[in-house]
Amino acid sequence: MQPFRVVAAAFVLMTSAPAVAQGGQGAYPVKPIRMIVPFSPGGTSDTLARILGQKLTQAWGQQVVVDFRPGASGIIGTEIAMRAPADGYTLMHANMSQFAINPSLYARLPYQALRDFAPLGLVATAPQLMVVNPALPAKSVKELIELARARPGTLNFGSGGAGTLAYVGGEMFKAATGVDMVHVSYKGTILALTDLLGGQVQLLFSDMPIALPHAKTGKLRALAVTGAQRTPLVPDMPTVAESGVPGFALVNWWGILAPRGVPGGIAAQLAAEIARAHALPDLRERYASLGVEATSSTPGQFARYIESEQARFAHLLQAAGVKAQ
Repeated sequence: MQPFRVVAAAFVLMTSAPAVAQGGQGAYPVKPIRMIVPFSPGGTSDTLARILGQKLTQAWGQQVVVDFRPGASGIIGTEIAMRAPADGYTLMHANMSQFAINPSLYARLPYQALRDFAPLGLVATAPQLMVVNPALPAKSVKELIELARARPGTLNFGSGGAGTLAYVGGEMFKAATGVDMVHVSYKGTILALTDLLGGQVQLLFSDMPIALPHAKTGKLRALAVTGAQRTPLVPDMPTVAESGVPGFALVNWWGILAPRGVPGGIAAQLAAEIARAHALPDLRERYASLGVEATSSTPGQFARYIESEQARFAHLLQAAGVKAQ
């Protein structure tokens, strides 16, 4: 993500301006802004949206209201955002599920990323944390694989729905190791985590911010991180790849988009302020404490990144035998 930061820094310098939209659009913003989060409250998207919303509120003096519209792997909230007026007063705090995974999982989607949305900027990336209920007699990825092979079809892994990275992680793990596990779908990853804590499911590929605190207290057992490299937040935690599943790598990402058609001056101001906020040391430190890396990009870079991620996950899901629904 380093190249994004370098170009984005120059982008902020070129486009930063007082709260007056460019291109003759008049003052902006003059009223509260709605930021749609298409997932359940309590998850990583919620936390990151609130942090960014606070920074934008401070910068503009207008409240940024987080609006939760969960369901259908982010599809419901994404469609609501798509149909909102393209006036800069509705934003979407998205993650990779809606735009990188769903296009390969659902034969019919009510939206297309670059047709229906104006990408404003990539804002964060993070690996997943592979966690199990501590009652499970597996203290490593290797032991989990051995246990799953000894008990085919008896271990459950949870997710926030078929389009989420938790689901993709579980299916890729099954394909890479040949184990037989059962997928249990929830309306949000935070709900899957709750049942993991209660023992109703045994495994979850979870966002770091919601799982790591429970792993630190012993309520969950962390086995590995899903990035290509170890994370500085838990440097002693191995990756899934180095734990016996070569080539396994999954990293989540989050970004901000607006409905397609938002005036160019407002889009530029939004993109610049979002990039500026994610360069602030205190925001970066807060993200890091959650296990998330703050990043930034220009709108064009983010659009190209979405395209590349769609192609990458189409290949990954096909290789894992995951078919469109």
